[in-house]
Amino acid sequence: MTAKQFDLSLYLVTDSAMCAEKGLEYVVSEAVEGGVTLVQLREKYASTREFVALASRLKGILDDKGVPLLINDRVDVALAVGAAGVHVGQSDMTVGDVRRLMGPEAIVGLSMDTDKQVAEAESLEVDYLGLGPIFATKTKKDHSEILGYEGFVRRRTMSSHPCVAIGSVTVSSAGELMRAGADGVAVVSAICKAEDPREAARMLRATVDKSR
Repeated sequence: MTAKQFDLSLYLVTDSAMCAEKGLEYVVSEAVEGGVTLVQLREKYASTREFVALASRLKGILDDKGVPLLINDRVDVALAVGAAGVHVGQSDMTVGDVRRLMGPEAIVGLSMDTDKQVAEAESLEVDYLGLGPIFATKTKKDHSEILGYEGFVRRRTMSSHPCVAIGSVTVSSAGELMRAGADGVAVVSAICKAEDPREAARMLRATVDKSR
């Protein structure tokens, strides 16, 4: 745990389309029961009003379970619902502006696209870095170069920040990434597309915990 009391071990990034059959709220609730420690709500196509309404409902679920909710990109949505923090990419609001708006206690995460950005992030007031994609992924069309294990290790050794591995991470790769220095793994389809989200999360969490 960091001083802000959040745990990167098993980080769920949501995808409403993948969860459509079961419902996003059900999938998130079951995933947390299975061991998810942090949830990022990512909604690229929802209207602001829809985004806020969904974030508010998810926050209600997660607050009861003691799991922080982060919002992808949208500081306004995070502020509207009192989310624990925001995750941004390289083309979004700067970390400095996010921190100024969200305050010192907010959790702020940042995606890395290049080695240069990892080096530059050493001077940023960021709580963790997202390193990926580890493998090719269909959940983000505009992703940067595929890192693989070697690329992940290279970037991990460059940073003093906590780092989470993302990009088609599965049970079989989660252990290897934790042993390579990840502070946690972030998943989308491994849980959102799973027939049993709770069991999928349980297996991932067991692998993460065993491989620390």
